[in-house]
Amino acid sequence: LSLNSDAEDAVYLDDEKEKEEYVLNDIGVIFYGDFNDIKSRSWSYGQFEDGILDACLYVMDKAQMDLSGRGNPIKVSRVGSAMVNAKDDEGVLVGSWDNVYAYGVPPSAWTGSVDILLEYQSTKNPVRYGQCWVFAGVFNTFLRCLGIPARVVTNYFSAHDNDANLQMDIFLEEDGNVNSKLTKDSVWNYHCWNEAWMTRPDLPVGFGGWQAVDSTPQENSDGMYRCGPASVQAIKHGHICFQFDAPFVFAEVNSDLIYITAKKDGTHVVETIDTTHIGKLIVTKEVGGDGIKDITDTYKFQEGQEEERLALETALMYGAKKPINTDGILKPRSDVTMNFEVENAVLGRDFKLTITFQNNSPSRYTLSAYLSGNIVFYTGVSKTEFKKETFEVTLEPLSLKKEEVLIRAGEYMGQLLEQAYLHFFVTARVNETKDVLAKQKSTVLTIPQLVIKVRGARMVGSDMVVTVEFTNPLKETLRNVWIHLDGPGVLKPRRKMFREIQPNSTVQWEEVCRPWVSGHRKLIASMTSDALRHVYGELDLQIQRRPSA
Repeated sequence: LSLNSDAEDAVYLDDEKEKEEYVLNDIGVIFYGDFNDIKSRSWSYGQFEDGILDACLYVMDKAQMDLSGRGNPIKVSRVGSAMVNAKDDEGVLVGSWDNVYAYGVPPSAWTGSVDILLEYQSTKNPVRYGQCWVFAGVFNTFLRCLGIPARVVTNYFSAHDNDANLQMDIFLEEDGNVNSKLTKDSVWNYHCWNEAWMTRPDLPVGFGGWQAVDSTPQENSDGMYRCGPASVQAIKHGHICFQFDAPFVFAEVNSDLIYITAKKDGTHVVETIDTTHIGKLIVTKEVGGDGIKDITDTYKFQEGQEEERLALETALMYGAKKPINTDGILKPRSDVTMNFEVENAVLGRDFKLTITFQNNSPSRYTLSAYLSGNIVFYTGVSKTEFKKETFEVTLEPLSLKKEEVLIRAGEYMGQLLEQAYLHFFVTARVNETKDVLAKQKSTVLTIPQLVIKVRGARMVGSDMVVTVEFTNPLKETLRNVWIHLDGPGVLKPRRKMFREIQPNSTVQWEEVCRPWVSGHRKLIASMTSDALRHVYGELDLQIQRRPSA
């Protein structure tokens, strides 16, 4: 099969391996989790499955897209970024981030795009529910199905800058607690979007190639919830004047994280500025394998380089808002530093958090410290505080001291959300100098996996038995359990319900299938229940051709 063979084509790729990956590969890997604990899951794009091309054409029909524009990847990707979400145009997917998924499928249950697109075409109604990686997975299917090279990208510590001033403001009370009323910006633990490969004849030479496109409904663009295509090269160099939506993407990867004390007299004091937190790591799947590829340097120069400063100055010149005046000046660096580490945490078990204080001066200091543990959505929005602890620390001259805090499973288990994220915020005030130290970290609880096994001939046209197995490691019964199974070229998407799974008990589900595509294939499974979600499993297969008679 030969694709994009004409060098004059707007989506021409000259690397054969990249064509195979970004157009022909019907299974991908999406990265999620946390910068300190990166996780991955396979996703079935299924762009060659029966009915998917018709479904993608229906998406453009639904958008009333002119036939004359359907050969233009700029227009197709912009229409797609609006239509994959249902926010304002009855598009493909309804987004939900409130952990309530009545009358729909939880985002973590989907194993791929096929069921979603086929349901959308058959019912003519938006499908419930999606979050950023689901939007990105479906959008990737749409683009690849139409012959546009595409990949899913994950940005760790992604800024959602509500006032587009390249500044994420975390406001603190004078006692060190976070002021939730003043803190409007949010930092997503990760955010997934897409890149599509195309020429940009509407932009100056050099800004073609990978374009950022995002179908997760975050901000309004020209009257609709959509984003892109924005030239990745233009974003890197700060040329955010070029369409479409480059300022928003620039802010997602380049904002500063600023801690500000809001004093009772109405003044603000900037305590610390973290210029490296946002856009910490930007990744995608490697070509020809399931590993991770770091593409951070395609979006931004390294912090501190002259080019990085010039890119920021260019962005400001082209319309990015300057940071607000915070009424105060940045305090000089404190003699005391603070950091903390979170132990690898397994769902249902206790774990420790260690806070380290270091005194770099010949003076003796006392500190009043505060720790807050919160159940959070992966978007950084807090649901509830489950842990609150205050303690006093005495630091002798030129000394280091560690404080350990035990986090018990009973404190967090009853309130977990979709992705089992815990967020910890530690502040400490040096009583003698009134300096405030602030640090925050998230952790993702390790969740048990599904086990997939097969028996029988792994051959096109031959029956093969697939077994999905799960053992409940928790001390509570899991109820309303759904297991989803998918495998492009091996079996059609299917699912099964188990009313409950008792603690420490195992369930098995067997399905018979008959593969119809040879070569490297993959089986993907997911499980959701009332108390536990984001449970995955996968199995790589090599399917043999059927011997000729």
